[in-house]
Amino acid sequence: MKQGCRYGTHRVLEPKGTLPQPAQKLDNTMELYDNEMLISVKTLNIDSASFTQIKKACDGDTDRMAKMITDIVAERGKMQNPVTGSGGMLIGTVKAIGPNFPAAGVKVGDTIATLVSLSLTPLKINKIISVNPKNDQVDVEAEAILFESGIYAVLPNDIPEKLALAALDVAGAPAQVDRLVKEGDTVCIIGGGGKSGVLCCYQAMQNATRTGKVIVVEYSEENARRISEMKLADHVIVADATNVMDVYRKVTAITGPRGCDVVINNVNVPNTEMTSILITKGNGCVYFFSMATSFTKAALGAEGVGKDINLIVGNGYAKGHADLTLSIIRESEDIRNLFNKLYV
Repeated sequence: MKQGCRYGTHRVLEPKGTLPQPAQKLDNTMELYDNEMLISVKTLNIDSASFTQIKKACDGDTDRMAKMITDIVAERGKMQNPVTGSGGMLIGTVKAIGPNFPAAGVKVGDTIATLVSLSLTPLKINKIISVNPKNDQVDVEAEAILFESGIYAVLPNDIPEKLALAALDVAGAPAQVDRLVKEGDTVCIIGGGGKSGVLCCYQAMQNATRTGKVIVVEYSEENARRISEMKLADHVIVADATNVMDVYRKVTAITGPRGCDVVINNVNVPNTEMTSILITKGNGCVYFFSMATSFTKAALGAEGVGKDINLIVGNGYAKGHADLTLSIIRESEDIRNLFNKLYV
């Protein structure tokens, strides 16, 4: 059996010397190296920014979307949207484990969710069974490889697989909210009505407590109504996050001119960076979870308006993120029912 690199560089075909995520092309042959896990894949959960781009490019036609996804994987050896650069994650059954893969707590036959991006995961699709345009999920017959450094979670027995997949796909978001939001903070969650937004709202309400304030900015009236009904925010604003000054006026009408302590950006379309920055108070913090974010626009835009604030890149991994996210699903009957309706 061949020996692999801990970080998967042995799978990089182009350009040599880089790691799998920024690589243009990976080796997606399913011959196992000593430090890899082979997975029989059931479902892909495509990153929201990526899925939205694919859906738009294909006019919502699921046959064309399936072909586009198949073509991307055939060309790159991984599901990395060339426009957004993002991937998603998957669930599947463990098919084989190399002798040097750190397989504590997992065995052949277990159903797992990978907690690393599809944009770095060697993937071979044999057949796309269905594309669900409503929830970003794609049922497939496929195989994938997880490297030694790749993290995963064995799916729990008390939560349906597709619900767990949907929640774990965005597990980094509520985990970062848990780190950033303190009691008494004023928090704004832009795109609060989507999947990651709902989880962030729950955690923000828990951390800010009644002495703080949680504001949601949401484009969809239906999603905004849902947030209000579930009491996941103190204020809900229906607005287009790409309309910077409109959102600025509506948020500061609630917070006063200084704005928010913490802003979480979950929007899956481009050009919302300055909306987040303008509504953040000096020395405050913006967490860009959205993969549609341009970090050039954010960094230079903050400088341009004289905002001394902390801009945090949306790292999808945080220690304990899977446990925290699944705990939210168990604690909140409303969120569990909503995710059941949308993803199961």
